[in-house]
Order: sequence, then C-alpha cells, then structure tokens
Amino acid sequence: MEHAVVVSNLHKSYRDKKAVNGLNFVVNKGEILGFLGPNGAGKSTMMNILSTILSAGEGEVTILGTPLKKNAKSIKHHIGVVPQDLAIYEEISAEKNVRFFASLYNLKGQELEDKVKAALELVGLYDKKNHKPKTFSGGMKRRLNIACGVAHQPELIIMDEPTVGIDPQSRSHILESIKVLKQKGATVIYSTHYMEEVEAISDRILIINEGQIIAEGTKEELNQRVSDEITYTFTVEHTQDLIESAFHQIDGVTKVRLSEHMIEVTSRKSKENLNRIIGVITSSDCKIHNMSRIEASLETTFLELTGKNLRD
Repeated sequence: MEHAVVVSNLHKSYRDKKAVNGLNFVVNKGEILGFLGPNGAGKSTMMNILSTILSAGEGEVTILGTPLKKNAKSIKHHIGVVPQDLAIYEEISAEKNVRFFASLYNLKGQELEDKVKAALELVGLYDKKNHKPKTFSGGMKRRLNIACGVAHQPELIIMDEPTVGIDPQSRSHILESIKVLKQKGATVIYSTHYMEEVEAISDRILIINEGQIIAEGTKEELNQRVSDEITYTFTVEHTQDLIESAFHQIDGVTKVRLSEHMIEVTSRKSKENLNRIIGVITSSDCKIHNMSRIEASLETTFLELTGKNLRD
C-alpha cells in the first residue's frame, strides 16, 4: 500500500519540554486518519509540522514521496490545511475568499473558477457565494474555512479540529464533505476532540499522549483491547463501611473507585462477577439505590490508554 505520509523517529522540543518524542507512523494514500490526544499531548505540534508551519526537529518526515526538510515549499502546493483558527476575510464575499486562497496555488482562468465553485458546492455554500462571512453563523464560517483550504484540490488534507463550537447540522455537513473528499481520492488527517466524529469517518485512529503514540488501529481493533471489560456504577447511601481491597479480591476486577455516594468497579464481563460485586456492597449493609453499566467504547478505550478524558 502506498503511503501519503511517513514519519520516522520524529522529535520536537520547546526549551526543555519534549512536545514530540520519537513518533513513528504512516498515513496510507486515500485513507482518513483520525488523530486523537488530550490537551498537551503533542497533537497540535505534529499537525503543524505536517502542515509545514513548524520545522521538524530530529527525525524524518516524508510527504507524498518527498522529504519535508528540504522541500517544504514544493510540498505546500500538494497539501491543504484547514486550521482550528478561522482563516477567512469577513468583509469580502464567500466566493472571493475561496478565489483568493485558491489563487495562491497558481490557479487561473476557467480552472480557478471551476474549482472555486466546486469547493463552495462541497460545503453547501454556493447559494451564499455573494454573501459576506460576517453575516454567517459559526458553522457556516467553519464550512467556508474548509472550502478555502481544499479549493485547489490537494492530495493531502490536514484538518485541525475543524468543527469546534458549531451546531450539529453544520458538523454533520462537514463530516459528509470529508467523506466526499476521500471518495475523490484525497488523503485526510483529521484531528478532533469529538470522539463521535472519529468513529463516524476514520478508517484508522492514532492516539498520542505525552508526545508518543500509545495506540493505533481501527476503531474495532482499539476497542478490542478492553472489549471484555465492563464498568458498573452504583449509587449508594454511603461508602464509609466499604473497603476497596474487598473488590480487588474478586477475580477479574481491574479498577475500583469510591466516593461518598458512588462506587465504580471495572471488571471482566460475567454474571458471576456482578453478583460478587453486589455481594461485597450489600454485606457491608450498604443500600444500593441505582446501578448502571458502561461497556467498552472508543471513549473508554481512550481513558484506559491515557488515564485522561479526551477533553481534559
């Protein structure tokens, strides 16, 4: 399989802090790679290096078969960047915005006009082409931001949290647009804090924490790591008479968390284990008011791997 991006032993530091610490991964041509990591994990640094905004430190990055270090200028013409911060001009029309950014890639004449139209149609804004972005909703501005980044029809598209703070309808439209880009042959690297987005569009997922890749694979492959576990949550009158070690004596229990009126126990899936857990609670004269269960998901897998929630 051909690779659109190859990253080998990449390091990047800011003063004494290692933002990227020996990353190794590939992005296959024509795939959507979901890029996940908690705040401060090194995710934005990596995205900025791939976008040619930051210079790479030690290690090698190859984009579309070309080494990045000495060829950043030529590589820029083959990639599209959709930044987290809006890069549009509020006082000129949507069409003029897209035309301006597309013209930076030496597009002219009818080819330029055709690609501007195609980009606006992709994000559902062609009927608003003569309107100024200052009149747009936040979601429409995000969609225009995407149109500006992909109008030159790049082979590789790098999207850094393109749906932050928008309405569900615009988010859905953006995700569908990304699927269309893939259908047309583009490779997409997609960074987001929204787990449901990664699940909806990614062919493969890469999880980064503290500057290192800690897991990669499809959603199903990542979930398989904890798929035989389940977390039970009990709302109780009190937990003062409970001893945490009593739960750990149950074979298959991996995690226990006690608070004043809450018990969370992660265990191997089995009816017997649930009965034993309930037995530990009731044997301490602790009355159970409610119980819920959460089976493995990409969210719980992420928490299991990083020890953090995605939006921490």
